[in-house]
Amino acid sequence: MGFLSLLFALIIEQVRPFTGGVRLRTWGGSWIDWVLENFDAGAARQGIVCWSIAALLPAGVVIAIHWALALWVGWFSAFIWNVAVLYATLGFRQFSHYFTEIRSALESGDEETARRLLQNWTGQLPGEPGRAEMIRRLVVQSVVGAHRHVFGVFTWYSLGSLLGMGPAGAVVYRIGAYMQARTGLTTDAGSHASAAARGFARQMWWFLDWLPVRITAMGFAFVGSFEESIDLWRRWEILRPGDNDALLIAATAGAIGIQLEEPAGVVMAAPLAGLDEQAPSSDAGSHWQKPPQIGHLAAVVGLVWRTVVMWLVLLALMTLARLLG
Repeated sequence: MGFLSLLFALIIEQVRPFTGGVRLRTWGGSWIDWVLENFDAGAARQGIVCWSIAALLPAGVVIAIHWALALWVGWFSAFIWNVAVLYATLGFRQFSHYFTEIRSALESGDEETARRLLQNWTGQLPGEPGRAEMIRRLVVQSVVGAHRHVFGVFTWYSLGSLLGMGPAGAVVYRIGAYMQARTGLTTDAGSHASAAARGFARQMWWFLDWLPVRITAMGFAFVGSFEESIDLWRRWEILRPGDNDALLIAATAGAIGIQLEEPAGVVMAAPLAGLDEQAPSSDAGSHWQKPPQIGHLAAVVGLVWRTVVMWLVLLALMTLARLLG
């Protein structure tokens, strides 16, 4: 069921993109704000309680519906439920329209439009970045978006399915990302989180993303330039130990041979705005890496889609092995 649910969710999302993303983010933000307002008084244990209620309660509802449908209605209805939840939690179309529009503007030489679109996606840009810097930021933003909207969801959905939790793993991963972003906003931007809630949300997001980021990076290495990707991965793991975003961007840089210094300076897309933390650049580049060019955008698209195909093939083989075993 896991493989077929992912496959059908991806196909449906490509044919008919999910249009309820803004509504879901609004509901999610209201839910998190309500939890923080009612359960967050600043103590360390209350940070744990807030995160647990905000993320695990919806996941519990998803598990309950999954098993209720499977036991009382039939496995096909549970399959439909899995597809529906995946359709809402993953998908290229939740971020790819930005990439497509910015890429088209850059290819046509309209840098002003590209700059405006990039700013709408990532938030305020420092100064007026040139063409190479816009391509660099677009690659970083797109890779992080692909990981969080596709591969990270893949990983936690697969783990949840193996444990009999249906699509609950995908729900926890997406809420964990939003919880970390929502609590990280300033008070003026609408945050109601205490330092304890912010700290625990940040820790839990690091935990949730630790394995998915490494699986995504390994996938990029396999379908891209393996040796160079692993080399930069290893070097940035030493330079920025524990920085998941840095590892992902370093692996991407090696996979397609592009200079993407400052891999920790990832600008999150809405609704994750407000988390831009610029890191000092380093000499992690190498002679085989080229400055960002328009051709690298096509390389990123190919890298992501080849990794998706690899994921689906692996899941299909695992499903077949379970059936035959």
